[in-house]
Amino acid sequence: MEKIVFCEIEKWEEDYIRKALPDHVLELTPEKLEATNASKFEDATILSPFIYSTVNAETLSKMPHLKYISSRSMGFDHIDLSYCASHNIAVSNVPTYGSHTVAEHAFALILALSKKLIPSVEQAKKGDFSSVGLTGFDLFGKTLGVIGTGHIGKSAIQIAQGFGMKVLAHNRTIDEDLVLKGVSFVSLDELLANSDVVSLHLPACKETNHIINMENIGKFKKGAILINTARGSLVETQAVLEGLERGILSGAGLDVLEEEVGLKEEREFLSSEYLSKVDLKTQLLDHVLLTRDDVVITPHNAFNSNEALIQILDTTILNIKAFLMGKYQNLVKTA
Repeated sequence: MEKIVFCEIEKWEEDYIRKALPDHVLELTPEKLEATNASKFEDATILSPFIYSTVNAETLSKMPHLKYISSRSMGFDHIDLSYCASHNIAVSNVPTYGSHTVAEHAFALILALSKKLIPSVEQAKKGDFSSVGLTGFDLFGKTLGVIGTGHIGKSAIQIAQGFGMKVLAHNRTIDEDLVLKGVSFVSLDELLANSDVVSLHLPACKETNHIINMENIGKFKKGAILINTARGSLVETQAVLEGLERGILSGAGLDVLEEEVGLKEEREFLSSEYLSKVDLKTQLLDHVLLTRDDVVITPHNAFNSNEALIQILDTTILNIKAFLMGKYQNLVKTA
């Protein structure tokens, strides 16, 4: 019988995995896999690590029976794919999770700003039930600019159209299905100039770094709102401050900030490994955006729903079950 090893397992995940794979030999460990402890798992045929495991040639050479790796992450740069290819080890990942979760959070930020929700709650808690200074605006009939039309961007578009919003989109490629649903694909400059709300849904990479910056902040429609639930590196912080100070932006909703250096996976944000390395509290205490009434900041929590976290496990388990039946899904190209 195949032996399945899950590394970097949190306590809450144990029962869920055991119930999902009741008829298999399982070893669940909170340890990171690395060369120094790989021999403990030398009889494993299936491995499921998270991103802090060092799944390199030295480590894998100590696991001679390994046939399959299903990483509980989108990224897979912690795995030596060349070694896997040369030793017939198939590799899968979790290509997407939490698309609805993150899109819903983006709209939570939009609504918090458009309906003056936070100052309204704070005022009511003080016993002040006047509505002076709390006038918001409707989303119906407004234009949402979506930058990045992957899974999350598409979910955001669906929600926006439910509110009766018009949608402009900017992406490397045009999605004809979205065009048929009334979405207009335009240049970045055109999107910024014509959107009442701009929402970012891009990965962090060289091409997307500071896609919103000091050079283009002045191109936003006056009074627009900027929403970022993707990656902090997409937005130059100084540009947001400049936009707010000059009245170009009327508000910003941010679940991510530039200070979150080195973060690759949302799930990583909940891990003790990441939190032990990055002192976000200290970095953010001095962040001037935290003190502004026209900015709503949440602590990188857009992805953090029960459904999204379970989806990571479900996809991993389905990957493994497919492999056990001689099939493959969510394969990563290893050669």
